[in-house]
Amino acid sequence: MTSTAVVNRYASALVDVVVSPTAGINPAVAVEQLRAFNAAIKGSADLRTIIASPAVSVARKRLVIRRIAEALQLERIIRNFLLVLTDHRRAEALSDVIDSFDILLDERLGFSRAEVVSAYELTQEQRDRLSAELATLAGTAVRMKFAVDPDLIGGVTARLASKVYDGSVRGRLAAMRQRLAVN
Repeated sequence: MTSTAVVNRYASALVDVVVSPTAGINPAVAVEQLRAFNAAIKGSADLRTIIASPAVSVARKRLVIRRIAEALQLERIIRNFLLVLTDHRRAEALSDVIDSFDILLDERLGFSRAEVVSAYELTQEQRDRLSAELATLAGTAVRMKFAVDPDLIGGVTARLASKVYDGSVRGRLAAMRQRLAVN
C-alpha cells in the first residue's frame, strides 16, 4: 500500500506536466488515457501479475507497458509517466494516483466537484439545471458525478466539497422524525 503523500506527489507532478503550455495534451484526454491503461491492466490477470510481481524485471515491465501504450495509442507524456511509476516501483498505486490526479487537475483548472445521488435516473435537462444551481453555490464551474439510489424514495442529495444538500424524501422524513422526537 502506497501512502497518500506519495500518491499525491506523483499525481501533482503529472498535473504540473499536463497543464503546462508545452504539454500538447488535453487534460481530459490524459485522464481518459490513464483510465484506459488501468482498465487494460485490471482486465488481465497476467498483466496484473507482471506489473505487480517483484520477480519480473523492471526492463520486462517497461517492455509490457510500452506495448500496451502503443496498442492504446497513449500520448508520450502518459506513457513516460507510467514508465516512471514502474521504475520507482509504484505501479501498484496507479488507481490511487489516477483518482488523485483527476481531483488535483480539477482543482488546478478551477472546477469544483459535486456528487449527486437521485432516486431515479435524471434527464439531461434536470442534470443541467442541477449543475447550474450547484455552480452558483460553488462560485465556479462544477464537474458532476451522478448516481442512482432507489432508497432515497424521491428527490436528490448533492455533495459539494464538504457540504451536503439533502432534498430527498428519505432526508425530509428523517428530519421530520427528529423534530417530532424533540417535541
